[in-house]
Amino acid sequence: MPTILHPDYAHQQTALEDLAAHFEQSGTLIVKGARNSIKTNRLADETVSIKFFKTPGFIKSIIYSWFRQSKAKRSFEYALYLQQHGILTPFPIGYIEERKALGLLGDSYYFCRHIDYDFTIRELIHDPLFPNRVAILEQFTAFTFRMHEARIHFLDHSPGNTLIKDLGNGQYDFYLIDLNRMQFRTLSMAQRMDNFKKMWLSKTMLRTVAATYAQLSGIPESELWPMLWQTSQDFKRKINRKKWLKRKLR
Repeated sequence: MPTILHPDYAHQQTALEDLAAHFEQSGTLIVKGARNSIKTNRLADETVSIKFFKTPGFIKSIIYSWFRQSKAKRSFEYALYLQQHGILTPFPIGYIEERKALGLLGDSYYFCRHIDYDFTIRELIHDPLFPNRVAILEQFTAFTFRMHEARIHFLDHSPGNTLIKDLGNGQYDFYLIDLNRMQFRTLSMAQRMDNFKKMWLSKTMLRTVAATYAQLSGIPESELWPMLWQTSQDFKRKINRKKWLKRKLR
């Protein structure tokens, strides 16, 4: 059972392996998915988050064993990359992979420090009167701009995947989570605007994004807005079409 840990947690290997071994029986459930679950638990004097990745199907197990890194490993290594480039994410502790016959990947676990956050972008979307809404969105756009400048293409840039902490005095910290789908490459301006599409922002919110990104990038808002608006509308139509077809096929 390969266990890879951040040097700060190397002395806690036995305790972390014990948390993995007793994942089902202990801890506090945060998210229960069909294939992945998240719990919090205690590690010495701190709370940690544990993301459990269920054993993949046979074909995917072969792919993740010999051709691609496991989701747990990617989560850890991508978190380290984010840290190195000044992008906040819950502190990466390490990961554990269980191996089966022929070295095939079984269950795997990603560990990070638990973040007590205040809200996500989802709350801003559903509440037009959310306190300090415009300032938060401006700072979130600046956070995304820094991410893009660091050559980070976060493929799951969606409302629930950035945790937001209110620091007071109108300042906020943003932490990326659910990290296993990323690319690291220089992004064109069209690709940068496309990266906002899964946020599902209103037209008013998109206007704020366009204006803020224009100030940071030096690209006129008149060039950014059409790209941002079009990709957002295309994505919404695509998702709504899928929902409509699903209802029709019931």
